[in-house]
Amino acid sequence: MRLLLTSAGIRNSTIRDALLGLLGRPVAECRALCIPTAMYGHPQVGPGTGAWRFIAGRSDEPMTELGWKSVGVLELTALPSIDEQHWVPLVRDADVLLVSGGDALYLSHWMRESGFAGLLPSLTETVYVGMSAGSMVLTPRIGQDFVEWTPPSGDDTTLGVVDFSIFPHVDHPMLPENTMAAAEKWAAGLGGPAYAIDDDTAIAVVDGAVEVASEGQWRYLNG
Repeated sequence: MRLLLTSAGIRNSTIRDALLGLLGRPVAECRALCIPTAMYGHPQVGPGTGAWRFIAGRSDEPMTELGWKSVGVLELTALPSIDEQHWVPLVRDADVLLVSGGDALYLSHWMRESGFAGLLPSLTETVYVGMSAGSMVLTPRIGQDFVEWTPPSGDDTTLGVVDFSIFPHVDHPMLPENTMAAAEKWAAGLGGPAYAIDDDTAIAVVDGAVEVASEGQWRYLNG
């Protein structure tokens, strides 16, 4: 699986070029599935109009509105109640997965509960595009600063698909606490490598190789 881990979607031409490089063909030739699940677990994001805006391509974080050949919706909380034959082929046939922001621990829980997380290693030709929590869910830990919804495990661990953590939305005007200094303090408590990225930055990962695509600011933080 090829990963594009963003803070706020495909916000600029540099991130879009990184996406096109991962896809290997035009957006208009690719079938997408969007996953809004993380939004429901975050009190400031969903449920409600936020999920609709993400799915409909009406948000400020471009994901679904890029001109895909088709866009479908995969709601992870529904999957345990339906047969795998009704959704697994849809995931396998998708060229790209668009995973929204929200609550990373809520998303991690439902990725596991639904069986979606177990499917990820087999999706070798799929491009995964995460936004905020949709990116953080693939890391080993999110850190206590980002814990809102408490999972049954009671800790801050996520899927660990990549070996670094992510501090998103650095210096966002609506998030005055998300400073680079705060990111450094957060990383020091993780005990592992991390990236702090702003909304004009994305991290591409292919076969374990990491490349940063940015028109903004970012920092590698070795905790």
